[in-house]
Amino acid sequence: MGKLIASILAGAMASNAVPAHAALSPQERAISRSVDAGVDGAIALLEKMVNQNSGSLNIEGVTKVAEMVRPQFEALGFAVTWKPMTHTKRAGHLIATHKGRAGTTKMLLIGHLDTVFEQDSPFQTFQRQGDKAAGPGVGDDKGGVAVMLLALQAMKAAGTLKDAHIEIVLTGDEEDVGEPREEARADLIAAGKRADVALDFEGLAREDGRDMGSIARRSSNSWTIMATGKSGHSSRIFSDAAGDGAVYELARIITAFRKELPEPNLTFNVGLIGGGQSADVDKDGVRIAVTGKTNIIAPIAVAKGDFRTLSQEQTDRVIAKMRAIAGNGHLNGTSATIAIEQGYPAMAPTEGNRALLARLNGVNADLGLPAMPELDPLKRGAGDIAFVAADTDGLVGLGLASSGDHSPAEVADLASIPVQAKRAAILMSRLAKEKGRK
Repeated sequence: MGKLIASILAGAMASNAVPAHAALSPQERAISRSVDAGVDGAIALLEKMVNQNSGSLNIEGVTKVAEMVRPQFEALGFAVTWKPMTHTKRAGHLIATHKGRAGTTKMLLIGHLDTVFEQDSPFQTFQRQGDKAAGPGVGDDKGGVAVMLLALQAMKAAGTLKDAHIEIVLTGDEEDVGEPREEARADLIAAGKRADVALDFEGLAREDGRDMGSIARRSSNSWTIMATGKSGHSSRIFSDAAGDGAVYELARIITAFRKELPEPNLTFNVGLIGGGQSADVDKDGVRIAVTGKTNIIAPIAVAKGDFRTLSQEQTDRVIAKMRAIAGNGHLNGTSATIAIEQGYPAMAPTEGNRALLARLNGVNADLGLPAMPELDPLKRGAGDIAFVAADTDGLVGLGLASSGDHSPAEVADLASIPVQAKRAAILMSRLAKEKGRK
C-alpha cells in the first residue's frame, strides 16, 4: 500500500470527534452549485449519446460518440487523442490528459463509449419519464461519461481543475474486447502504471435503496472442454472394447467441477453443451451443431462455460483444479482436453481500495449523505478497471444508478446524476491537493 493511501486510511480512522473534512470549503460549495446548474445540459448530452448506436462492433457508431464528447473535454483544457483500434476489429479509445501541478496525485478516470446493443437491436432510443430514462447504454456507460464530464466542468468552474493531474481513458470495446487483448488494453494498462488512483465511472450500485461503494470486481474467464470416445453401436456401450463414450466423459468432468471446485467468491457456469456423432462449434463460439442417433455411442462432446474469481491467486488455483479434473480419471476408452482463456482479470478488495472508499465517505459526510458500505463483489461483473488494479488503488461505481443493464429494460435514475457528480468532483478536488506517489 502506497504512502498516499496509507495516509488517507490513517486519516479516515482518526478520532470521530475530528473528522477529516468538517464542512465543504467555499470551492466545494461552488462545485455543488455548478453541478446543480449543469444537470440539464448533462441529460441533453446523455440523450444525444444514447440515440447514437454504439454497439461494440459498430465502429462508425462508437467513433461518432467519441466525436460528441471530444470537444467537451477539449473545452476543459484536456489534450485529447483518438487511438484507432481497427486492427483489433474495434473502433478505438478516447484518451484525454490534463497536466496538473507537479508532484500531486495522478488520477486515472475510466469509462467506455460502447454498449452491448448492436445495430440490429430493437432497443435504440432514449425515452424519458420524469427522473427515469430508458435507452441503450443510458446507465452502462453513457450515463457514466455524462457524470464524469459534469464533475470536471464543475471543478473547472470552481477553480479546482487547474491543478488536477488527470488522465482519462474511454474504451470503445469494453463490452466486447478486441483481439489481441494485450493490444486492445495496452493504453489503459500503461495509464494505470502512471496513476496513483483509478476512478471507474461505471454505474452506481444500490442495495435495498442504499448507495454502495465498490472496491472490487471479479475476473471473467472462459473454458472449453472437448471429450472424445469410440464410436460404435449403443448395445456395446460400457464394454471394454467400446468404452463409455464422449458424453459420459464430459458428464464426469462437469459433475466433478460441481463437487470439487466450490469455494468463496468463485462462480463457474456451463453455458453451452453438445455431443453426438459430430459436434461442430461455430466460429463465434456461441453455437454447436450436433448430429447423431440414439443407437450410436457418441464419439465427441463439447462444453463451454465461464468462471469468475476475486484474485489472480484464486484464478490460478481454480485453473489448476480444472486441468487436473479434466486430465485425470478418464472413463474407459475416452479422453478429454480443456482450453482456458483468461479474459478480464480480478480487482481484489485491497486495503488501498478500502482507504479510497473511506475518503469518498468523508465526502459523503460533508455533503450530508449516508456512508456507502462495501458492495459484495459477487454482485458486480467484470470491468476495465481490473486491468489496472495490480498497479494502482481504485474505486468503482462513480457513474449514475441504473437497473436492467445489458437488457431492453435498462433504465437510469437521472436524480443520481447531481449526487454522483458532486461526489466525484469533490473527491477529485481533494485528491488533487495531495502529494502523489509516482
